[in-house]
Amino acid sequence: MKTIAIANQKGGVGKTTTSVNLSACLAEAGKKVLVIDSDPQGNTTSGLGIDKNSVENSVYDVLINGKKFTDVIVKTSWKNLDLCPSNIDLSGAEVELVDKDKREYILKEAIKELGEIYDFIIIDCPPSLTLLTVNAFTAANTVLIPIQCEYYALEGLAELTKTIKSVRMGLNPDLDIEGALLTMFDIRTNLSVDVVEQVKLVMPKKVFKTVIPRNVRLSEAPSFGVPVIYHDSSSTGAKCYRELAKEIIKNNKKRR
Repeated sequence: MKTIAIANQKGGVGKTTTSVNLSACLAEAGKKVLVIDSDPQGNTTSGLGIDKNSVENSVYDVLINGKKFTDVIVKTSWKNLDLCPSNIDLSGAEVELVDKDKREYILKEAIKELGEIYDFIIIDCPPSLTLLTVNAFTAANTVLIPIQCEYYALEGLAELTKTIKSVRMGLNPDLDIEGALLTMFDIRTNLSVDVVEQVKLVMPKKVFKTVIPRNVRLSEAPSFGVPVIYHDSSSTGAKCYRELAKEIIKNNKKRR
């Protein structure tokens, strides 16, 4: 089982888009996938067709009320793809976690109870470096970092990598970077090409070959509550996320 946290404290970089669509493509490829929505906004929950306001239990109940994942996980409409939903309740978890014993390990311990049910667990982190993110990093094997192809792309990346190093030193010595994923790429602009080169310089050997372009179908899919492969299977966005899933599956075979 591989647990990947998808994180970037900068908002609007394609973090939730990647959580939804990578998970769906891994499931389509025959992998059993659990998505943990650890963002109080609950956009990954909505993006997978689940009404975040009507779920009986959420990741909040796992972190704060001691519920097991098996009591919280809901099936999505697609084969091999399960979800631990989130909603606004999670916004209070940050304060409530402070007084918890071994507060950084709660998510990790809860995931352990799942055994080897899943091939991949994808955690969508909030766009901030909080206790929710630290819990995700402590539970994860690797961190996937979406980076938008725009002027301030590298802003905050140093802080994020510093946090990853801190977690590695104190909480999770095996934590690694899965890779940087360039998103919202626009081939028509020199800026997008420049950003790709900058990120490759900063993170050599840790940048995915797959680059996610700006794509209308990719932007539309969340409003229908479906991953892009079920909105328009032949769209560029769908093809690129399928390629990313293949790349991750291949890379993880090599690392075994």
